[in-house]
Amino acid sequence: MINDLWYKNAIIYCLSVATYMDANGDGIGDFQGLMRRLDYLQGMGVTAIWLMPFQPSPGRDDGYDVTDYYGVDPRYGTLGDFVEFTHGCKQRGLRVMIDLVVNHTSNEHPWFQAARRDPQSKYRDWYVWSKKKPKNAASGVVFPGVQKSTWDYDQVAKAYYFHRFYDFQPDLNTSNPEVQAEILKTMGFWLQLGVSGFRMDAVPFVISQKGANVAKPEEQYDMLRTFSQFLTWREGEAIILAEANVLPGTDMKYFGLAGERLQMMFNFEVNQHLFYALATSDSRPLVKAMRWTKARPATAQWGQFLRNHDELDLGRLEVKQRKTVFSKFGPDPDMQLYQRGIRRRLAPMLQGDRRRLELAYSLMMTLPGTPVIRYGDEIGMGDNLALPERNCARTPMQWSTEPQAGFTKGDNPVLPVISDGPYGFQHVNVADQRRDPNSLLNWMERIIRMRKEVPEIGWGDFSFLSAGTPEVLVMQYAWRNNSVLCVHNLSGEPREIRFSIQAEEKSCILANLLSNEHSQPDQGGRHSMLLEPYGYRWFRLCGLDYLLKRSDI
Repeated sequence: MINDLWYKNAIIYCLSVATYMDANGDGIGDFQGLMRRLDYLQGMGVTAIWLMPFQPSPGRDDGYDVTDYYGVDPRYGTLGDFVEFTHGCKQRGLRVMIDLVVNHTSNEHPWFQAARRDPQSKYRDWYVWSKKKPKNAASGVVFPGVQKSTWDYDQVAKAYYFHRFYDFQPDLNTSNPEVQAEILKTMGFWLQLGVSGFRMDAVPFVISQKGANVAKPEEQYDMLRTFSQFLTWREGEAIILAEANVLPGTDMKYFGLAGERLQMMFNFEVNQHLFYALATSDSRPLVKAMRWTKARPATAQWGQFLRNHDELDLGRLEVKQRKTVFSKFGPDPDMQLYQRGIRRRLAPMLQGDRRRLELAYSLMMTLPGTPVIRYGDEIGMGDNLALPERNCARTPMQWSTEPQAGFTKGDNPVLPVISDGPYGFQHVNVADQRRDPNSLLNWMERIIRMRKEVPEIGWGDFSFLSAGTPEVLVMQYAWRNNSVLCVHNLSGEPREIRFSIQAEEKSCILANLLSNEHSQPDQGGRHSMLLEPYGYRWFRLCGLDYLLKRSDI
């Protein structure tokens, strides 16, 4: 049945508790504030909320430096507040996913403090050590230009410790069975409190072998099967959504040939080529990326996204392609990050052009997989490039024209609210857009509702139709004897196209799902249409009685 795998046709909304809504006026978002916005999220139509880290943390990496996997940072509330939040979500039919950051801990975590003080402590083997600094310490850094080494000396332990990310985030020795058991225990804890899934951070590094003597690390894929089996035993519908920016040839190793490992992964390959397509108006590299990543088990799913809380990573593109995207969307060096990405939000990247924003989101919503939306993008929020690294795109949610954008009654928000320029909260906020039927927010609600009514995209098989020009992408989805067609003009110029659909009835009408502009075929069964600049169409083949025709096979 269609509900057996809820994530196949979900709409996931990513947010940070710290920057969403502050209820007590201390300038930091909290669970009580978030609970007051659940009706907004339900009204928008999202079906799952993904929370960025909210566990106790020094906050040196926006919460990804965890000091306690079994708690809530006091700034955000209590475990009781979290349970009330998950209960409120359940009442509204919303699922909750949380970040699972188990590749590393904070260097202030009690485990690491015990490990560095006592060589005989059991926690010593929970981390990765070396008496001498390995020769390859300068290779494999995740943040070029910011991070210089993956090995640093600890004066107390009198040894070097391994850290794939920042020096204050020592890597856990995930090959250690005790560490793996602790990861399962952590998942079980949060499942018991109402969580339906985990966005697992840095999965390739979690399963990779670690150590000073490891010349060529190998991935321990069976670890993923262990995680998945545990979720199935504890909560049959729980999933892992993996952050795994890997080459297409290794996708199936993460999913498992029979889907026995991961349920979902972000599709970084398609994401990067999508932005190249938007920059060049050329759909062909995007088509190749979708074909490269087409194979997946029946129970597996891609997470499709435009922007997230990190930089737009373009590392998979060819050098010339990456330069093209930089020139279009991040020409200033201050807009770029880690020598590979762009740190801007989507709206400024597209110059606030409503046509291009709608095109981008329509395209993302119709890519094969599950859409993942970043908070604030539904209203076209901007960024603050004066903030360091990735914080520029992590500013507080803009709710209204009230002081501090209605985010807090305090005077010192956790990050400065955007208050200047065209993306300032006086111009871009939820309250104004809710009152405007033609706003981006109301458009987003309508497109989300329609996406949920087109399960063929999440469940079906896809193919490409020739439009006679690479500037127009035409995709057809088929599932349970029903088909939908999605057309996108990537060009800033109008384009007239002609194509034939893949159906037994060539005389089928194409029923437009977003307007009354339906398409009738000519005598040869071909459809012709004129697309405005950055135009898009969603069609259902052969009319709207698809529910009556849908088979159960």
